[in-house]
Amino acid sequence: MAATSNGTPAPKPVRCAIYTRKSTEEGLNQEFNSLDAQREAGEAYILSQKHDGWTLVPTQYSDGGYTGANIERPGVRQLLADIEAGKIDCVVVYKVDRLSRSLIDFARMMELFEKRGVCFVSVTQQFNTKASLGRLTLNILLSFAQFEREIISERTRDKQVAARKKGKWTGGHILLGYDLDSRAGKLAVNADEADRVREMFRLYLEGTPVIEIVQRFDKLGWRNKQWTTQEGKLYGGSPLRRCHIYKLLGNVLYTGQVRVGDEIFPGEHEAIIDQPTFELAQVKLKDNTWKSGNPHRIKMDTLLRGMIYCSCCGSGMYSTYSANKERRYRYYVCYRSQQKIEGYCTSRSVSAPLVEDAVVESIRRVGVHPDVLAETAVAARQRLAEIVTGLRGELNTTNGRVKNLKSQVARLRNPEAQRLAEIREQLAAGEARAEELRKEILRREKQRIDEKELRRAMDSFEEVWKTMSLEEQRNLLRQLVEKVGYDGRTGKVTVSFKSAEVKELVQKEAVR
Repeated sequence: MAATSNGTPAPKPVRCAIYTRKSTEEGLNQEFNSLDAQREAGEAYILSQKHDGWTLVPTQYSDGGYTGANIERPGVRQLLADIEAGKIDCVVVYKVDRLSRSLIDFARMMELFEKRGVCFVSVTQQFNTKASLGRLTLNILLSFAQFEREIISERTRDKQVAARKKGKWTGGHILLGYDLDSRAGKLAVNADEADRVREMFRLYLEGTPVIEIVQRFDKLGWRNKQWTTQEGKLYGGSPLRRCHIYKLLGNVLYTGQVRVGDEIFPGEHEAIIDQPTFELAQVKLKDNTWKSGNPHRIKMDTLLRGMIYCSCCGSGMYSTYSANKERRYRYYVCYRSQQKIEGYCTSRSVSAPLVEDAVVESIRRVGVHPDVLAETAVAARQRLAEIVTGLRGELNTTNGRVKNLKSQVARLRNPEAQRLAEIREQLAAGEARAEELRKEILRREKQRIDEKELRRAMDSFEEVWKTMSLEEQRNLLRQLVEKVGYDGRTGKVTVSFKSAEVKELVQKEAVR
């Protein structure tokens, strides 16, 4: 250890990092801003502790325009990483809430500080976590900082709700058909976009399918709302898809009103769609929404719903149909192939029965493989043993209850007729249940479960499958199959099984 001029040992160096933060970006472009002021105060404090070996690390840990409600900040991330790497002995801030306003986040950081032997100092609040009093003061100050943040959040929410109830625009994504009048602080109608919105409602109410509306708008080059923020960032401008159309059709903002929770209030902005037109669209949207018993819409409930995807582009496939007077033809269609916009998929649709039969055949083919039959037989025997054990346990319990009831009958003196009848009824039910259990145990013990028996069962798989309801078939399928891929270019159907063992088996068969 080095010594000073008077012979006393020199203090151990304390590497100090200064952290600064400002919640907004306002004023950060000034020559001397809030972050500079915080850092200057930290540097002066470190210099005042030079006699204790305090030195400033050159790295600047700063976050401008970041909230203290969480630690998703680049400056904090870098600070914590350097602490983990053992590069820092002390963290200096202007005020406690500069580092965090969350008690939970701060507690986690303090755990890391203590683990790495790092002390924490606030310049303006005069405490040091090396001392017990400093740690107590820190917890008190941090609790008030979090309380203050929560109060501010509640007031902000209440203020926004009150403003919206007065019909004011309180921010968010700007809707197609409007621009933001920054001076007036409200929405102003964009004439060209408003015509597009009216066209969208007109086409929908005339019965044009939403997918055709999407295709028509794409050919015209119409896109989603695009706008530039005050910071110069560009948002929106993506192609209009079906989800966008449905969302726009259901937005009450187009009627010159605003929604606050479940309530609707008059807005300050001008309406693009009149109320009767909007209400007609809502009725049609409701009628076209699938729900049990809806007479206005036929829902093709299919075996592979939610499981089949397009191998060409990775998009999901949905079920649809075409019909004539005699019959209905079911298909699976790639979602992306129907968008008809830039980059859409060219995969063809596939007959639903064709791909479903291929999946069922794949299950049957895997099911009769010797390795699968052998493994299934072992699992079935284990399951059978568990069932018999459970039945024996229930039989023992039932026999005990029967014995207890017989004892109650024997002990009764001058028994009431009603009470005696109740006990005898329970006794008869117990004896009957015990007899059922003995027969079931005997039947189970005589069961043979081997590969030959399972093969006979699998040979009748197709007949059993046909007797199952669609819901039963789907439930069985979901237990065995993870997903089904269809390649419209080659017509190939790929079945991915959930079991790792079956996956490996299928891969081996493919190699052969």
